Amino acid sequence: MLKFAELIFGASLLLLLAGCATTPREETGPPPAEITVTNAVVVPPKPVVIRPVLPPATNNSSDVHINLPPKITRPAPILTWTSLNNWAVRHKLSPPRKVASSPITAYAIGSPKGVMTLIIGSREATWNGVGIHLGYAPEVIDNQLFVYGLDLQKNLEPLLVNEPLTFGTNRVVVIDPGHGGINGGTISVLDKRPEKDFTLDCARRLKPLLEASGWQVFLTHTNDVDVALSNRVTFAEMHHASLFISLHFNSAAPSHRESGLETYCLTPVGLPSTLTRGNPDFLFQSFPNNDSDEANIQLAMRLHTAVLRASGEEDRGVRRARFMGVLHGQRRPAVLIEGGFLSNPSEAQHIENADFRQKIAEAIASVLR
Repeated sequence: MLKFAELIFGASLLLLLAGCATTPREETGPPPAEITVTNAVVVPPKPVVIRPVLPPATNNSSDVHINLPPKITRPAPILTWTSLNNWAVRHKLSPPRKVASSPITAYAIGSPKGVMTLIIGSREATWNGVGIHLGYAPEVIDNQLFVYGLDLQKNLEPLLVNEPLTFGTNRVVVIDPGHGGINGGTISVLDKRPEKDFTLDCARRLKPLLEASGWQVFLTHTNDVDVALSNRVTFAEMHHASLFISLHFNSAAPSHRESGLETYCLTPVGLPSTLTRGNPDFLFQSFPNNDSDEANIQLAMRLHTAVLRASGEEDRGVRRARFMGVLHGQRRPAVLIEGGFLSNPSEAQHIENADFRQKIAEAIASVLR
């Protein structure tokens, strides 16, 4: 579906300019029954706040003080369906235009920042031709295009309306090579090399590139050791990081067919995740990293777009997940990149090539200049 949406992106842009580890495709059905298309205000259950687990103090950490940023007041969640035409008027944008009718119906809406293409009945959309997964599929109601309010608030507004993410003066980034030590991650179908070898090598390549752009860079581990997920979160706190990027490679074993690039950020409160891997997905569960929802999606889209273009991989889109402990405890924009499938022989061959990993590192660094 993302490939088809990418094909119609060109038509979308022309029309708008004329007017101005295993990752199955998990689709969630319509919103919960208690949420209906009305103007009534839906009061959600009280969110459950999950706080990061700090490791026990050691002899070397007794003098470490973690200064947490002040708590951010989040806007009230919009839990009703909204006419995209009315939303466009409020934000002084041109109305959405139909850009395809068969075999799917698609609409595009643009701003000076770019073009979002929405497919009726599908959670898959594109932003400037690059895949993004929504919480709920847009619908046509009474001949008008309706989008779920939280998708507008957490996906469309950050990309179409809000000011772009800037990195400020605290240019401290933590790069997290996925896995390590006894936790090898997935295994290459070619020569059985573990994922941890490739993530650590990619992180080591990325570090000097970011330092050349003025970033202070810390790796959660610089050699082959196993670091608990909660300790990776705490590591970012201790170093007062302004960004957190976790590097991984994917698997759909025993299948050899799945391929492509995926980038993850935390699911906003009130929306279903794209991926659960069998974990509970409580819609109104709240994590510290939800304070960075808008920055997360902006950072994820930038990184995903850059790596996609540099690697030439299939676009599996920017996705959402709640279960990733390395993300949900963060108090800064945080993303996790799955840079291809080690279970696919063709992609594994690329990933095992040092030049390919260098391309990934250079693409990430290009976003953070």
